[in-house]
Amino acid sequence: MSQIRQLLDLISKNVDALEKASAADGTRLPTLDEPFNPASESFRSNPAAAEAACIIRAAATQLDAILTPPPTALGNMFGGVIGSAALRMCTESHVTEILREAGTGGLHVDEVAVKTGIDAQKLARCLRYLATYHIYKELEPDVFTNNRISSVLDTGKSVKEIIDNPENKYDNTNGFAAWTSMALDEHFKSAAYHWEAERDPKNAGSGDPKASSFTQTVANGETHWEYMARPENAYKRKRYGLILRWDSRLPRAILSAFDWKSLPENALVVDVGGGFGAASMTIAREFPKFRFVVQDISPVEQGIQIWTKDMPDALESGRVKFEAHDFFMPQPQTAASVFLLKRVLHTWSDEYSSKILKRLRDAATPETRLIIVDPIVSYACHSSTNQALSQEAPAPLLPNWGIVNSSIYRLDLVVMLLFNAQQRTVAQFDRLLKSAGWQIKNISFPSGFEAAVSGSIEAVPIL
Repeated sequence: MSQIRQLLDLISKNVDALEKASAADGTRLPTLDEPFNPASESFRSNPAAAEAACIIRAAATQLDAILTPPPTALGNMFGGVIGSAALRMCTESHVTEILREAGTGGLHVDEVAVKTGIDAQKLARCLRYLATYHIYKELEPDVFTNNRISSVLDTGKSVKEIIDNPENKYDNTNGFAAWTSMALDEHFKSAAYHWEAERDPKNAGSGDPKASSFTQTVANGETHWEYMARPENAYKRKRYGLILRWDSRLPRAILSAFDWKSLPENALVVDVGGGFGAASMTIAREFPKFRFVVQDISPVEQGIQIWTKDMPDALESGRVKFEAHDFFMPQPQTAASVFLLKRVLHTWSDEYSSKILKRLRDAATPETRLIIVDPIVSYACHSSTNQALSQEAPAPLLPNWGIVNSSIYRLDLVVMLLFNAQQRTVAQFDRLLKSAGWQIKNISFPSGFEAAVSGSIEAVPIL
């Protein structure tokens, strides 16, 4: 049987499985023409439906790759820069909100242009390019409306409110629109000069954050953190904070990262580089006797404000404390049951990550557990590690699920561009941990077929 036929059979069988699971659950499958609603994703709560959807997506994109002429396929890839430029014009000029206010009948570009100040025909060309990729929809010549994908960018605010207070555009949103805005800003600009930064001989083999293309182009020699701290970047700093809050909403990733029930009631969890303590809060809700120390580079006033609002008893009782700490310096907590590193190591190269891990090893007791919650990269080929973790897709799909798991590889390149850092495979984690006096005890993923973006590793001290 040809691979084309195999892929077609996979699509057909799994469309049947998806419709059957959806019917059994009483959930509706989404359509492109309806605005996005979180309820439209409820079908994925059924593991059978979620798996079927992933197989359909992976098979459809692989079928497209086979049948698309190679020059066109390459053009679609390098043409992504054009799509990014078009999408940035629409996000920064609030097109999604303008179209939402216009209603389902859409709005002519001439009227959109009046509200945005952007040339009508240039805007139409950007919208038409995006509509070709199913972002926005052209209802009739030069009349556009939102659809399922473009509506994800909707902040829910009125256009007047955004124009009057642009610095608050992303306040009280789910964070995805803010993430898109940042990606089309810092990430986009850094990517344009990635080759120039990498070919510079002084950057060869360097793990220094200042060897990143972001530092050497966008930030004029400053690290990402130094750049964000500039007074004139208050808006970008706020936007980044909103993204971190959105990214922290991974309760499954935290609770499935470790057998928390195995700890004694008064266990001490040290949340290293924990920001405002989102991970600790998730654990604290489930295990009310645990104690927590949330550490970050400076006193986290925002974190204290959030805990005062959401879990005031934990702060008042002293069960949760915030501590200013630079994780490259000696670790002051020497009686930790758990050191938790959530989304920390992926913003540092091996050179710097090893320093962080050695500080924790020096402070660990023989019983201390190190829990790392970070994306775990799968190879794009068959591997014994992927098979052992039951992460491989069915043949003839790419073993790493192809585009279904593309977000982890995209994020890997993002941290390379911004921080000169990396996501890691299991083998890379193993080498890194052993170099710092730790060894892997367990690897886990939450349920679901896009779980690689929130995998976790439990490590113990090498004695």
